Order: sequence, then structure tokens, then C-alpha cells
Amino acid sequence: MKKLYTSLNLKKTLMLKALGVDYIEPIASFKEPEIALPNRLNELNELIKNCYLCELSKGRKNTVFGEGNLDANIMFIGEAPGASEDNSARPFMGRTGELLTKMIENVLDIKRDEVYITNILKCQPLKGKAPTANEILTCKPYLQKQIQIVKPKLIVTLGDMAYSYLTNDNTPITQTRGHIFDMQEYKVLPTFHPSYLLRNPSAKKEAFADMLKVKEFLKTI
Repeated sequence: MKKLYTSLNLKKTLMLKALGVDYIEPIASFKEPEIALPNRLNELNELIKNCYLCELSKGRKNTVFGEGNLDANIMFIGEAPGASEDNSARPFMGRTGELLTKMIENVLDIKRDEVYITNILKCQPLKGKAPTANEILTCKPYLQKQIQIVKPKLIVTLGDMAYSYLTNDNTPITQTRGHIFDMQEYKVLPTFHPSYLLRNPSAKKEAFADMLKVKEFLKTI
């Protein structure tokens, strides 16, 4: 968060200098509420495209922002883009994307473009390395702003990491999946990540049950 604040202030300082301003008031000490991100998804996306706050920016082809219904009642959040997503600049492509689409369309009986889909990280993690806490925390304000703009009623987190960093709860996914947690402004239902289901087909039955709970929730809205 502090790195994002510093970067935004540096950008502002350089712009003022380019306009010929000789003296700039010293920047106040870091305060989280002073960070202002755009209130429109397209503007936030453009900001993220020009984000170089962590090492992941050096190896990416594209940032992967998110896609779907801007007024969606349901938002799906995964961990990070993979190679297919890095190439296409779209979330959940390839085999994991195909499975997620089936989970949405075959179980929830709605089109994929009726929900909103994104990840915590907006850049592909370095090859062979798990995302670091610093990388995730750097991207977290972007995700929080997406949630604030879309205003989903229910967020379905895909996998341990998405649930943990959204709720600050490190309880294993095997204990949290299928339960609905109240986060005041929205509710959260954790389930397995599609990539896990591809490696462990026997878990699809549990994921199916989780999606049925999502379907029941939609009926209450």
C-alpha cells in the first residue's frame, strides 16, 4: 500500500516538474486514506497497465485486469494469471478457464459474461515461483477498488490464497469451502481453484456442491 502511495506521489511530482513548477511542498507522511484510485474500471485498468511497483512487471507480456458484467452480483477471484492469461490479457483462459466457464454456465445456469472475473495479482508470477506476500499486498488495493466499483453481493474465492488475502483468514480451504462468510459489504464463499480440480478430479463433487450454494444464493437476491 505504501509503495503505491509513494509511486502515485512521484508521478504527480514529475508531472508538476514537467510543467515548470520549481518548488513543490514536501509530501506528508504516509496515510492510507490519502491514496486515491480511479472510480471507473477502464481508468483503473489503464493505471494498472502502467504499474511497475513490483518485480512481476518486468516479466509480463500483459497485465490481466478482469472482465465481465460491471454490475455483477457474483464476482470470482483467483490467485494470479498464468501463461495463457499473460498472452491474452484475459483472466481464466486455457483449461482452467474452460472448467470455470462450465462451472458457471452448467451449474449456475448463467453466461460467463454475467459474472465478473479477476485475480488478486494482475501480472503473471515469475516462472517456477509462488507469489510473494509483498507482490500480493502491492496488488491488493487494485482488487479492493474493483470490488468497490462492481459492488458484488457474493464473492467466490478460488483457492486458498484468494480467500486468505481477501479475508485475512488462513484457515485451510478444506475447512472453509462451501461456507458463506459475511464481510459486511459483501459475502464470501470459498471453493477450490479450477487448476486444483484439474489435478484432483475427485474434488469436483465438492466444488459442484459449492456452486449449488452459489445458485441458491442468487435466488435470494
